[in-house]
Amino acid sequence: MLANGNLTDELKIFTGNANPDLAKAVADYLKVQMGKCEVFQFSNENIFVRIQESVRKKDVYVIQPTCSPVNQSIMELLIMMDALKRASSERITAVLPYYGYGRTDKKDQPRVPITARLIADLLTAAGASRILTLDLHAPQIQGFFDMPVDELTAENLLANYFKKKKLEDLVVVATDVGISKKARDFAAKLDAPLAIIEKRRMGNNDITRTINIIGDVEGKNALTFDDEIDTAGSLVGNVNILINKGVKEVYSCATHPVLSGPAIQRIAASPIKELVVTDSIPLTPPKKIDKITVLSIAPLIGEAIYRIHTGNSIGEMYDQMQME
Repeated sequence: MLANGNLTDELKIFTGNANPDLAKAVADYLKVQMGKCEVFQFSNENIFVRIQESVRKKDVYVIQPTCSPVNQSIMELLIMMDALKRASSERITAVLPYYGYGRTDKKDQPRVPITARLIADLLTAAGASRILTLDLHAPQIQGFFDMPVDELTAENLLANYFKKKKLEDLVVVATDVGISKKARDFAAKLDAPLAIIEKRRMGNNDITRTINIIGDVEGKNALTFDDEIDTAGSLVGNVNILINKGVKEVYSCATHPVLSGPAIQRIAASPIKELVVTDSIPLTPPKKIDKITVLSIAPLIGEAIYRIHTGNSIGEMYDQMQME
């Protein structure tokens, strides 16, 4: 741990209701107290925020993934930042371990929005001076902001977990061509070859059709790699195809466990040996099944906050920090 806990009271951490356990774990890593505030919804669904301590001239970090309930989480974040701005905070960093609407990053059909850009504009208008996020669905989202954006990655955390498992005959499988570059870097960390599942998305209903598997997978243990898992339809389909292609066992990993709709039922009934995710999005008790392993990103987020606050390099963090 590089953060030594000797932080001044100039640093404040606040959170809404999206992932308070992660925010508390980050505060514990930094050895600072959580900022005091109340965030709740009236019966008419209006959100109320009150900051319960002075933040004048403070360096403030609001930890709030924009996960389910997505729109409520976004509004909580925007209203919290507005309250902090009006309370004369010196700097407000929006810490988004998961960036909702990240898939809508371009105009790929006629008359559709670029919602990822809209969210960026809203965060700016609400008072954010800086963004700290994790494994964006599309790297170009960084360019939607006219402010510093630090994008962290959970690749080292996930890779170190599987290094310790010492799986034999391992092949890393990119779940589509779009993530193949990240998957290649991930495979290099594990000293494993790379295969790519080539597929085509059918419309807007999360339905995909696999066209081909590029690479040798027969007789190997496969590890699928993706940035997020939503309904798990594509994941389970990929796993079944890999099994049919002669793979011995299939492991899966992803940073963001969205796991909406029938995802848990699909994963539980699938031949997946183990799914490894992070706590960027909290898993409710019904989603905590034996096949799913959750790794904490609190040290990663905490170290980044420490470095931003003290003016040290984020890029050097990955060389110096020993991830457990």
